Amino acid sequence: MTDFAGLVAVVSGGGSGIGLAAAQLLAERGARVACLDLDPSEVPEPLVGIRADVTDEASVDAAVAGVVERFGGIDIVVNNAGIGAQGTVETNPIDEWQRVFDVNVLGMVRLSRAALPHLRRSNAAAIVNTCSIAATAGLPQRALYSASKGAVQSLTLAMAADHVADGVRVNCVNPGTADTPWVGRLLDSAADPAAERAALEARQPMGRLVSAAEVAAAIAYLASPLSASTTGTALAVDGGMQGLRLRPRT
Repeated sequence: MTDFAGLVAVVSGGGSGIGLAAAQLLAERGARVACLDLDPSEVPEPLVGIRADVTDEASVDAAVAGVVERFGGIDIVVNNAGIGAQGTVETNPIDEWQRVFDVNVLGMVRLSRAALPHLRRSNAAAIVNTCSIAATAGLPQRALYSASKGAVQSLTLAMAADHVADGVRVNCVNPGTADTPWVGRLLDSAADPAAERAALEARQPMGRLVSAAEVAAAIAYLASPLSASTTGTALAVDGGMQGLRLRPRT
């Protein structure tokens, strides 16, 4: 497919995991792609790695300016940078709440604000936000993370309404538990990593973790000009976790 031919995409958190998988897929389908990351040193060609800290407005503005200088504009933004958190509403200190929201929510705000003047000049403008099943399902020990992703889903809908007249589509993907480096580190820190992985796999009806490539494919679908009538949508990529209620296996 060459549906992204001639388009420029910016992917935050593009140095690994879902962000890198999405960036590589967009490039395979014709896009010129800039990966924004705290450490872009491992970003492979033909992707362009640019150092950016989504908690720093000046850093984001400089990165966006660098993309525009290099490629001449921006057509697609994938707001993927994010961090996780474990715990109940009591156990995460307030400064951790502020840090997670600063990355997961305000990071999207900063990049979107910097990119919107350029997106408005595109004939194929799209923003795709990486949200989570945690936005719509009550998961134990995820109060802070879930709150941040609930904000992302609401932000996505509000942005879609605000910018539809500008010709900018805004959607989000809601992955289930994905087999990414962050989840790998989470499993490694568990008392029994094998048992924890089995539990995470079992809670998704398909019986396995979601792959980064599967989430990337959903991001590409929402970002593609072929989806020009899709905006304000949250696309679940969760192995059926949100919508299916299966009987226990006997």
